[in-house]
Amino acid sequence: MSEITDQSLDHLSLAAARLGFVAARPRAVAVTCVVALTALGWLYIGIVQGERGNLFAALCEPLSGAGTIEPGGTILALAMWCAMVLAMMLPSAAPMILTYAEIADTAARKHAPVVSPFVLTAGYAAVWFGFALAATAFQIVLARAPLLDVAAPAGWLVSGALFVAAGLYQFSTLKQACLRQCRSPFPFFFTNWATTTRGVFRLGIKQGLYCLGCCWAAMLLMLALGAMNVLWMTILAVVMTLEKLVSGTRFSYAIGAVFIVIGLVFVVSAFAPIWLGRFI
Repeated sequence: MSEITDQSLDHLSLAAARLGFVAARPRAVAVTCVVALTALGWLYIGIVQGERGNLFAALCEPLSGAGTIEPGGTILALAMWCAMVLAMMLPSAAPMILTYAEIADTAARKHAPVVSPFVLTAGYAAVWFGFALAATAFQIVLARAPLLDVAAPAGWLVSGALFVAAGLYQFSTLKQACLRQCRSPFPFFFTNWATTTRGVFRLGIKQGLYCLGCCWAAMLLMLALGAMNVLWMTILAVVMTLEKLVSGTRFSYAIGAVFIVIGLVFVVSAFAPIWLGRFI
């Protein structure tokens, strides 16, 4: 992710200019989010496991836990998903926020009415908070089945299905259409510019929906990899951000192929004990 350091945004409010300043540094945003999510991950495990009197064991285990929902842990799971989607998607949204801030600064320089980029960001975040709510509900359904327990073949099959589905989605026309919108936010803002708070909030929602259409399948992979697993969360965040910065379809298709291969490995692993048992 390239850094942009020459944007002053002098004609915006101080708060809006600072948001643009932050958005111009997606690498710093990504690092800050990862550090914050690491702390939240340990806190989540500490709270859940601490309730069972096993805090020391909790601090020694991996940052995972997607396979289970502790009693009364729904609120924690929702908070976890909200934190994850912001940490993983805000770095990739930084160029979009900066583009809006630059256009708004130009408009303000000409004394035209503008709305703070915070309103745009709020609309974008609202879409992903909605996704976090749906992902939490989906996780609860799968965990209660239970279909996320990697100790059972069903867990491996579900994880494999998630990866294969995400891989196939990379080749879909919907995915590529949404990706094109995410890569080029300027034409979107130029043709849909709004000067009211409600209008800019809607712009944020629309951009959030494009981003959701681009990344929802990859985000659901956290169910297979372990919610709050900071390592995989960082890897996926970097992959999704690079995908929005690299032109063409090769990188996107390569990601899809890797997802499909990983998914097939999960599926084979689910049946491996059965096959091995026939030969022993």
